[in-house]
Amino acid sequence: MSETLENPDKSHFFAHLARMKLINRWPLMRNINTENIQEHSLQVAMVAHALAMIKNKYFEGNLDPYKIATIAMFHDVSEVLTGDLPTPVKYYNPAIQQEYKKIEQIAEEKLIDMAPEAFKQDYAALIDHRFHSEEEAFIVKAADVICAYLKTLEELYAGNKEFQLAKKRLDKILKEYHSEEVDYFMKAYVPSFSLSLDEITLEDH
Repeated sequence: MSETLENPDKSHFFAHLARMKLINRWPLMRNINTENIQEHSLQVAMVAHALAMIKNKYFEGNLDPYKIATIAMFHDVSEVLTGDLPTPVKYYNPAIQQEYKKIEQIAEEKLIDMAPEAFKQDYAALIDHRFHSEEEAFIVKAADVICAYLKTLEELYAGNKEFQLAKKRLDKILKEYHSEEVDYFMKAYVPSFSLSLDEITLEDH
């Protein structure tokens, strides 16, 4: 047996990531369907991947959709240490927002330190936002906002009016991006999310 197998680089990194499923999003709001950051991150990765492909295919982009999807998978991992702070608190004023960003940075660094030594730089490139280009960061952020918007549609469709103001706020943010790939995704794909399973099944045939 090789020495690598006999003396593996043990780490608690992956055990911490597994706890993403225990961190629920939208705290302080009534949810018909609870959403944790693990399932949210998968959806963000899918949407970010699509946004990158849309930009490349239709709007002369030159992005790596696979890299962006992987960055998106890790975009909320710091919350296994910080929890998910409610948006009204996080953005209550610039001082709180700035301090929370510092907390997020410390949490990211702590997680990176937990990663196996051989892979520290690889995970730093995914987790630490300072390693991401401006375009990559925008695509992931836009995907994050789109997924939050889709959550509001889901809750409103189920009759939960608690999400009405959140939908208006997120819709405004998405429009203010003035992003061709975001606008394309919103026009081409988002309307389906307000349909029932029967409706989207029938339309496919």
